Amino acid sequence: MKNKQKTRKSAAKRFKVTKTGKLLHRSQFIRHLKSKKNKKRQRALNKPKQVHGKYEHKIKQMLGIK
Repeated sequence: MKNKQKTRKSAAKRFKVTKTGKLLHRSQFIRHLKSKKNKKRQRALNKPKQVHGKYEHKIKQMLGIK
């Protein structure tokens, strides 16, 4: 009998899967030292970014998505 794969809760908190299967994550560099970043850059960093490349498959495995 095979065990069910458990979702990695740390990954579940950090990533979101869209309806079409894209993987989104929050930007880095947004928490502090904001005075040196202009407003345009801060707005861009606030938007969720898509995960690309070799990490996408690994993260989906962690979330239990095929």
